[in-house]
Amino acid sequence: MATAAELAALIAERSVTPVEVVEAHIRRIEALDPKVRAFVTLRADRAMAEAKLAEDALNTGEPLGLLHGLPIAVKDQADLAGEPSTYGIRALERFVPTETAPDILRLKAAGAIVIGKTNMPEFGHKAVTDNLFVGPTSTPFDLTHNAGGSSGGSAAAVAACFTPLAQGGDGGGSIRIPAALSGVYGLKPSWGRVPARNRPDAYAFALPMVCWGPMARTVSDAALMLQVIAGPDRSDPFSLPDHQNDFVRATKEDIAGRRAAYWPTFGGVAIARDVSGLVATAVQRLEYLGLEIDEISDDLGAPLDTLRESWMRGASLGYAMLIEDMRTQGLDLLGEYADQLSPSFAQYIDRGARLSAVEHRRENNVRSAVFDRLQDVLEKYDFILTPTLSVAGVPNVGNGATIGPSEVDGTPVDPLLGWSLCFPVNFTGHPAASIPAGFTANNHPVGLQIIGRRFRDDEVLAVSAALESLAPWYEAYRNRTDL
Repeated sequence: MATAAELAALIAERSVTPVEVVEAHIRRIEALDPKVRAFVTLRADRAMAEAKLAEDALNTGEPLGLLHGLPIAVKDQADLAGEPSTYGIRALERFVPTETAPDILRLKAAGAIVIGKTNMPEFGHKAVTDNLFVGPTSTPFDLTHNAGGSSGGSAAAVAACFTPLAQGGDGGGSIRIPAALSGVYGLKPSWGRVPARNRPDAYAFALPMVCWGPMARTVSDAALMLQVIAGPDRSDPFSLPDHQNDFVRATKEDIAGRRAAYWPTFGGVAIARDVSGLVATAVQRLEYLGLEIDEISDDLGAPLDTLRESWMRGASLGYAMLIEDMRTQGLDLLGEYADQLSPSFAQYIDRGARLSAVEHRRENNVRSAVFDRLQDVLEKYDFILTPTLSVAGVPNVGNGATIGPSEVDGTPVDPLLGWSLCFPVNFTGHPAASIPAGFTANNHPVGLQIIGRRFRDDEVLAVSAALESLAPWYEAYRNRTDL
């Protein structure tokens, strides 16, 4: 399958039609998604109707958007008017929003065609994708292993060539984690770069900082998508001003002479040997390209256990609030539908319900320490480089029970969060990406995390594109996937 940029060019020059492109992707999904389980909802008929309209616009000479006629997948957490938002729970099939999220509106305005909504764990509460509704989503490189979470369905859809682009959401690594486990590129933009509309609480995505962003098979495709969805929106009190960023052009910038801090354990996280080896090699490639790299250590401003507990308390409160909002609207997920929730999500809700207001406000002390630490490092360096994850694969369990590893090369870790190096960046709002760094001997992808200075999404894209130019991974997909 072609990249998003290639498909857009082919459509614009009329070498292929939007109908042909969408139809080809739908056929591939229908044939192969029963193995992957990337999608919750496939909009086959509606997508084909929209493709016909896109073709009519092409034939009548109407102005074309950057993504005209391209199929795209969106996370089931994102509102699309007229389609259910299940959040990974069967009971929410009847929840059909009447409004569309700002970034999805922008994608549609640019000509993209939403081909379906993708699988996720309940409310995105864990770093793998499994629930009692659709089941586990697999990485296309090993169908016995998980695609990661919580945007696992989106990552798998891109990796399996079901769509060239997908939208993901990231509140603790939910774009970067599945990008690493599914071998794609995922960018968590600066907080506020891509607007979100959340009601009744417009401030709900502040702790942890939740972002929406692109997932793609190439860096330039992700930049193209970010170009479309970035910018302020009146409904989001945290959306950033529009500084006329050209994210596509940023992928062509020279990185020679820039400085990066290589932080192999990001505060002391245990890293599997095969992962650390591949990440170190990717870092060496960047050095070859002219990036000046120093290795650093030390903590993240607080012990890792403190950081994990703080993130989980903050997230738990958000989930408890969502459940309460739904209860007041007549949907009692803890009563009539409790059997549709996985045990790990039930634990989150219970934790959040018991959290006091004072305890919640104290989480800002922890995140402030992390912020100060990252700012100190990024005052001296342009980037921070780390592994995205401790491990390269997580086996599927199913029945909503899939979680991460409990040990890494003999070192005990928390299976919910202790194997991820992503969540601290959601305390601070810095831009961060996961880029493929290679494959282990058993064909599992490994990700390199690139953290940038505040608001410098363009710089993260630039260094990502430089690494991709030296070690492109896209062509390897055809030979390595398990499909």
